[in-house]
Amino acid sequence: VQLQASGGGLVQAGESLRLSCAASGRTFRSYSMSWFRQAPGKQRELVSCIDRYGTTTYADAVKGRFTISRDNAKETVYLGMNSLEPEDTAVYYCCRRRADRCSHVCDNWGRGTLVTVSS
Repeated sequence: VQLQASGGGLVQAGESLRLSCAASGRTFRSYSMSWFRQAPGKQRELVSCIDRYGTTTYADAVKGRFTISRDNAKETVYLGMNSLEPEDTAVYYCCRRRADRCSHVCDNWGRGTLVTVSS
């Protein structure tokens, strides 16, 4: 499975972006998908996850501002980001988890896409 993230860019605080992660592979719908991010000098952290059944989870820092969704027909997972803050500046990565639930580890990672939020 190959994952390709896109949609990052430079925005001002308060603006919005939508990230996309396109996956190749016929079994996309069977797996949970996640977004992680890594800010400069910090460890990679989980942002959000959506499982096979549509159940979503979010990091406290992004609850109410970010929305994860998936389109199984397009084999794509999205991350809608509203009210962006400078603290959201990071490289964002998508990953496919090993099975249907978000409790499983990621076994496939895409290249990141950079999001920069200016104040």
